[in-house]
Amino acid sequence: MTSMPPEERIGSHVKRAEQALLAAKNAAVKPAAVTVPQYAALLWLSEKPGISAAALARLCGVTPPTMNTVLKNLQERALIERTPHEWHRNVLETRLTEEGRAVMELADARAVRVERALAAAFSTEEREQLIALLGRCAEVLDAQR
Repeated sequence: MTSMPPEERIGSHVKRAEQALLAAKNAAVKPAAVTVPQYAALLWLSEKPGISAAALARLCGVTPPTMNTVLKNLQERALIERTPHEWHRNVLETRLTEEGRAVMELADARAVRVERALAAAFSTEEREQLIALLGRCAEVLDAQR
């Protein structure tokens, strides 16, 4: 017997929801020939052109080495371009190419359908409460590091 029954472990429920969301988004972005991490990078690059790989990794919730692999794969497919920063030559600025923007828009249209379907399962009040509760989970866990 464990000290806490599995069905009472909030982390298990959060993980299950995360896995279901990731599976749904992977299926959604597959026709755009990108993975969810690649899609996330393209999405943030559309919002923040020129961002560094380190900052992009933080926004996407991955490690810098993982982001470097994601960016390498996107660059090999000519979906992004990386150029030295004007003042900081050891920093590479990353931007979408035209093809990268087209792929991001296709993937985003499909990923948004997943998000809208998820949101539609809740009332406005429930969505606001869920967002607040998940935020509280993150705060509690961040404080324990």
